[in-house]
Amino acid sequence: MTDGVLARVVERIHRGGPIPFDAFVDEALYGEGGFFAGGRGAGRAGRDFVTSPEVGSLFGALVAVAIDREWEALGRPDPFLVVDAGAGRGRLAADVLRAAPACERAMHYVLVERSAELRTAQRDLVTLEPIEDALGPAVRMDEEAGLIPVTGLGPIATSLPELPTVSLPGVIVANELLDNLPFRVVERTAAGWDEIRVTAEGTRLAEAKVRASDELSAEAEVVAAGDVPVGARLPVPVRLGPWLRACAATLRRGALVVIDYAAAGTELAARGADGWLRTYRAHERGGSPLDDPGGQDVTADVPVEHLVHSAARAGFTLVEEVSQADWLRGLGLDALVDEARAGWDARAHVGDLDALRHRSRVSEAAALTDPSGLGAHRVFVFRRDPTG
Repeated sequence: MTDGVLARVVERIHRGGPIPFDAFVDEALYGEGGFFAGGRGAGRAGRDFVTSPEVGSLFGALVAVAIDREWEALGRPDPFLVVDAGAGRGRLAADVLRAAPACERAMHYVLVERSAELRTAQRDLVTLEPIEDALGPAVRMDEEAGLIPVTGLGPIATSLPELPTVSLPGVIVANELLDNLPFRVVERTAAGWDEIRVTAEGTRLAEAKVRASDELSAEAEVVAAGDVPVGARLPVPVRLGPWLRACAATLRRGALVVIDYAAAGTELAARGADGWLRTYRAHERGGSPLDDPGGQDVTADVPVEHLVHSAARAGFTLVEEVSQADWLRGLGLDALVDEARAGWDARAHVGDLDALRHRSRVSEAAALTDPSGLGAHRVFVFRRDPTG
């Protein structure tokens, strides 16, 4: 499988010359035989890395609280769109739906996942309906008002390879998606910026430097957001702007919640590419991103300044930026943990399933708030209200 990815990348280079890094990442992750295209990704046994939903159901239960709060803030719209962007095999969706949020009768839940293999796997965890049933044409005719959405149909879920082409009030949640959006790589020089491309030396992939275009250089300056030294390398998330504009087209009003590894441009430059550019497979750090394309995840920290700038250009306003640990505490994590501890204390001597469930919830909370792990993720809440 991965040999096929490598052969395709090498052939493309031989045909047209060194390719941009985002084109390489796209092939390695999402092309035929690529990492995610082959169904690899988040999970425990037999998978490659653990994300917050894979720790247990607590994360999804708290995301359901955040969704309910946004529904209330929007005036309880029905239909209410919830988009799970980068849904993987559907673990977060399953836990949100299981939590039975107050908005569930209004909720139209869309799992967005590029990988056909992972979309198929979602059916093991979530009951999925055809897109036409989940998002329309469920309307009735009124002589005076015309077409009026039918209410109370939720919860209803569907799955798509890309953001839905609707415009509804709701919430888009992107948990550890943006770090996998294909990105370019640049290096500061005394004269400006060079772009790091991917070339081939026989059947081996290697780096090639070319002068960055004016457009890419301008985006690099947004990422840098300050004085970074000559020789510093940075990721430039060139696919982020189009994705945010697509979110704006889907979300008539509401919130975009981004949860991911993120850092300021100056911090990324100080860390070096080895610090912000990572690979994973089988719960271990992988090798160079140019090694074994398709056989390992390729991920980069999200540059904070570029994210905020690109979101503003797409019509979103940043209203909150906190660590994942603080965001979850703001949603009521501590009360749930206290309740779980009390349940464990009351039933530990019995050792039944209820006791174990309480103990598991305490352990989940510790993992989700670990400052050296998942708790260090940054949460960005953006709001879109064109009428405001």
